[in-house]
Amino acid sequence: MEEYNREPCPYRIVEDAGSAFTMGLIGGSIFHSFTGMKQAPRGHKISGLLENVRVRSPLTGVQFAAWGGMFSTIDCCMVAIRKKEDPLNSITSGALTGALLSVRSGPRIMAASGILGGVILAMIEGAGLVMSRWMTDVQYAQSQQPELEDPRNLASTSPSTSSKSEFLSI
Repeated sequence: MEEYNREPCPYRIVEDAGSAFTMGLIGGSIFHSFTGMKQAPRGHKISGLLENVRVRSPLTGVQFAAWGGMFSTIDCCMVAIRKKEDPLNSITSGALTGALLSVRSGPRIMAASGILGGVILAMIEGAGLVMSRWMTDVQYAQSQQPELEDPRNLASTSPSTSSKSEFLSI
């Protein structure tokens, strides 16, 4: 559960916004390439694909960056207010980010977006906790060495006394 060895808060916001922009740009390029190819007329599929990626992918990247930057900002504020860094901060940050990004759509949409953001982040944090607990158990089991048996309790497989006497008589 101690995954919080990240950059301090002011730098974390910029880092998360940049990472979110990159993910949005790459994911948007993949998504918009399919829609550009599908919507392009026959004989212009590649040019339609490239044009759609060029026009729409940066917008998707900026939208992801806005979400990532706002999420990180709220997360850092939660850390400053609560004086601890735990999954509850991320869940609250996801809910507030979802609500604040849809504030112009009205209170019902804002509440639904906030709930959806909180639920998604709760699932992500829950999966992270389950994975870290499972990995801890696996690493613990691998680090356990088998017990060595006490030689005094082993069956008598040592050479018999008759073989010792034969050796001495030779």
